[in-house]
Amino acid sequence: MNELKLQSETERLVLRPLQKEDYERWLEGFRDRLPSQYKYDGDGIDLNGWTKEEFHDVVAKYQGLADHDEAYVFGVFRKSDQKHIGKVEFCTIMREEFQWGLLGYRMHNQFWNNGYGKEAVKEGLSIAFKNLGYHRIEAHINLDNTPSIRLAEAAGMNYECTRKGFIYEFNEWTDNLVYYINSL
Repeated sequence: MNELKLQSETERLVLRPLQKEDYERWLEGFRDRLPSQYKYDGDGIDLNGWTKEEFHDVVAKYQGLADHDEAYVFGVFRKSDQKHIGKVEFCTIMREEFQWGLLGYRMHNQFWNNGYGKEAVKEGLSIAFKNLGYHRIEAHINLDNTPSIRLAEAAGMNYECTRKGFIYEFNEWTDNLVYYINSL
């Protein structure tokens, strides 16, 4: 995919694939995070030892995933100061007659409660439908992840069902809510 087609802007945000030049902004976003606010406010990234070269490897990996239509990872940057505030990502579940993808999102907690998550996810969904050709996007959300449920609903997604024992995490098979949205 051409990176230029995958960049999009809202009033306050820029969504685009990460670039090698983003290393300092990306690192700052993680370093400035507040202590974990609740169970799902972890990112699993240990910044000790993260080098510019390792970040460049991640950027190349993400580009490779996009080139193979497996996943698309968009850094979310605030226009006013170019700070990296999070990410929105899509993984291809199935193409052909389905055109079906999975949505993931994470905003750094120091930027919460400003509407950035809703703005970023809505714009990400627009990219997924208009530029990436998906017809259906799902979000799989833990039953007790109220902030994520609110964000999915605010972005226009609808509850479809609860999948029992769906994702293996926390050393067990967990139930997940399925939220979806279809292209128009």
